[in-house]
Amino acid sequence: MGIIQIVVVIAILLLLVKPVGTYLFHVFSNEPNRLDRIFGGFERGIYKVSGLKNREGMSWKTYALSFLSTNIVLVVFGYLVLRLQGGLPVNPNGITELEQTLTFNTVISFMTNTNLQHYSGETGLSYFSQMAVITMMMFTSAASGFSVAAAFVRGITGKNSLGNFFEDFVKAIIRVFLPLALLVTMALVALHVPQTLKPTLEVTTLEGAAQQIAIGPVASLESIKHLGTNGGGFFGANSAHPFENPSPLTNVIEILSMWMLPASLPYMYGLFAKNKRQGWGIFAAMMTLFVLLLSLNYAAEIKGNPAMADLGIETSQGSMEGKEVRFGVPQSALFTAVTTAATTGSVNNMHDTQTPLGSITPLALMMLNNVFGGKGVGLINMLMYAVLAVFLCGLMVGRTPEFLGRKIEAREMKLIAVAILIHPLIILAPTAASFLTDLGQGAISNSGYHGLTQVLYEYTSSAANNGSGFEGLADNSTFWNVMTGIVMLLGRYISIIAMLAVAGSLIRKQPVPETIGTFRTDNGLFTGILIGTVLIIGALTFLPVVVLGPIAEHLTLR
Repeated sequence: MGIIQIVVVIAILLLLVKPVGTYLFHVFSNEPNRLDRIFGGFERGIYKVSGLKNREGMSWKTYALSFLSTNIVLVVFGYLVLRLQGGLPVNPNGITELEQTLTFNTVISFMTNTNLQHYSGETGLSYFSQMAVITMMMFTSAASGFSVAAAFVRGITGKNSLGNFFEDFVKAIIRVFLPLALLVTMALVALHVPQTLKPTLEVTTLEGAAQQIAIGPVASLESIKHLGTNGGGFFGANSAHPFENPSPLTNVIEILSMWMLPASLPYMYGLFAKNKRQGWGIFAAMMTLFVLLLSLNYAAEIKGNPAMADLGIETSQGSMEGKEVRFGVPQSALFTAVTTAATTGSVNNMHDTQTPLGSITPLALMMLNNVFGGKGVGLINMLMYAVLAVFLCGLMVGRTPEFLGRKIEAREMKLIAVAILIHPLIILAPTAASFLTDLGQGAISNSGYHGLTQVLYEYTSSAANNGSGFEGLADNSTFWNVMTGIVMLLGRYISIIAMLAVAGSLIRKQPVPETIGTFRTDNGLFTGILIGTVLIIGALTFLPVVVLGPIAEHLTLR
């Protein structure tokens, strides 16, 4: 029955990929279409108010600068609000400001689409901060990622320009995230997710004791949290909390919300490339890797923890430690795989309590960071590996590699090397550094192999802009706030700027006519080569540290 639940959700996703991908193509194609009648008026009003009269195409440098400057302005705004929230309105519970390093970590986290939370939402932030900073950044960080993905796709598919960042940014919010967020919010409210500005409830329990129950504008945050692959929870327990995710039905809605947009981007890419088969090939590579890693998590969790069985604890339902009974192992395993594949970071179970082998799945998906991925970044990273695969194949047969009719040369490969190498560097180096300092070691609640996994997971989640964590780590300290903040910045912006530079380089090149010797990138052979490239280059980089953490812990259970 558990496998059937998973298969049904995957089948629904497959039905959504084509219509959603087609819709996204019409949003970002910059060609007149019927959507203009619905959204054109709102967008023209925004352009007029903001003074954006000239929306001509940008160079990759101008596009990157526009992206960075917009993010910087929003970070400054968010920092000020969080530091001053105690004196701002819509704060019925009287919550005071956040500490400086925690504020730094929080605004960087939400602007980079990471949503790593070193605070507990219901006690750390006012309603105003939840709406004006957290929810706002969930829209803007997701729109930023989508805009960069659209620009990158235009570049490698040979369009006239990368487009205009501000136009893409506005379209992503007005035509994609706001309409979808409204629909999902209404659905969640109908399914009993709270949406209110009333203060914390004070109730009397059956035993006569007083209890405080936190509520607030939960549904509106919950919708964009998943649609934008953000993941930050209104409550500290995130989507394991019954007010954020009360039933198996809301669980499925949240899974599809965070999965359908990243999963539809390869189809959008195929339409831009005028080769749907190539889009499906990229999607097939992502789905193959996803199913393999989901299967590992499900098999490990349904088998149960042998250490628990040795204590005489009933494990017939699988490893239920840290899981909600209303979801069980199947929907917990699927949620875990989707939230780390789509780099959302939302959790409906505690990843720290998963079996050692089960914890490899979220770690591996974040380490790869291209199996669907977050808003646009996953597609960019997978296309980066596609270019790398073409380059390697070209070297093996002694032919100048080409991708979509453009030659792949030294400049592109240097930039791709930077994007590939920065990811393991900002994970492994800080992990090692944290064990060399007393400040880093003081946060680790478990000694031995599991403690290594806790630290590794924290930095992997930060670098992949995921935001989930092994919550046994005491991470709300100056050391961890600053360290993870820096990792989130580097993980978000270095690779994006490098890949925009690749797109800018390719768009200037003259197309090369296809010949009988051209390596095809729209068939099963290339999909297989792409999967192999991801596993050899991406996965093997992290194999030693995974052996030292989860695998070593697994071997000690018996």
